Amino acid sequence: MPHPPADPFADPDLPHRFRGKAALITGAASGIGRATALRLAAEGASVFCADINGEGAEATARVITEHSGTAHASAVDVTDPKRCHALVSDAVAALGGLDVLCNIAGIGGSAHTTEETPERFNAFFAVNAAGPFYLSQAALPHLLERTGNIVNLASTAGVIGQAYCTAYCASKHALVGITKAMAIEYGRTGLRVNAVCPGGVNTNILGAFTPPEGASMSLISRSFLTRDMQEPESVAALIAYVGSDEAYYVNGAVLTIDGGTTTG
Repeated sequence: MPHPPADPFADPDLPHRFRGKAALITGAASGIGRATALRLAAEGASVFCADINGEGAEATARVITEHSGTAHASAVDVTDPKRCHALVSDAVAALGGLDVLCNIAGIGGSAHTTEETPERFNAFFAVNAAGPFYLSQAALPHLLERTGNIVNLASTAGVIGQAYCTAYCASKHALVGITKAMAIEYGRTGLRVNAVCPGGVNTNILGAFTPPEGASMSLISRSFLTRDMQEPESVAALIAYVGSDEAYYVNGAVLTIDGGTTTG
C-alpha cells in the first residue's frame, strides 16, 4: 500500500490546507516532530520549530526555507514553564500569530515497575504532560483569537496499558486527560483540542524501549498487532488532517494510528 512521501515537498498532489496559517511545533528536530514540521510547511504553513536540540530544530527550519517556505527555530526545554511562555511569545512575534500548536516533544522508556526511579518517573510527567500543559496555557489567548487548535501527540500507551512502561503509560494517559478536559472547556469557543496516539513508529525513541532484563516477550507483544513499524510521515499526515480546518468537527478526539493494536 502507498505510504506518505518522506519528502512532502516532492508530492505534487499534497493539499494546501495551511496557507496563511502559523504553526508552533515542539520536538521538531527529529522523528514525528520533524516530519510534522515539514508536512505542515509543505501544505503552506509558516512554522516555528522548537526542540531541546536547538541545532536539530534549526536544521529542520533550514529544509523548509530551502523549499521557499517560512520557518524559524529555537531551543526549548518544555519542562520549564517560563521558557514555554517565552517560546510562544517568540513564535507569535515571528509568525504574526498562531493557529496550530503541535505538542510533539516527548520521552519514553521501559523498566520493571519495581525498578523505576522517582527521577525518571517525574521526568516522564515533566516532558510528556506538564510541557504540553504549559505551552497550551501560553498559547490559548493567541489560539482563541484566531480560532485555532492544539494537537497533542500521545501514544497507544495513553489508551491501553503496556507492560514495563508504567511511568510512560501514566504520563501519556495524563496527556490524554489534559486533551479531553481542555476540549470540553473550550469546545464552545470553536477552539479544538485533540490527541493523536501512534503505535510503533520507526524513530530514535524506539531505543529507549528496550525490554528490561527478564521481561516477558509475550506480555510485550500484546502492545503490537503486527511487527511492522510505521514511518513518522504516516503520523504527520494524521496530525496535518487533525490540525487543519478540514477537521473542523473533530474535538476532544483520541485518534489511534497503530495498525489496529488498540482495537481489542
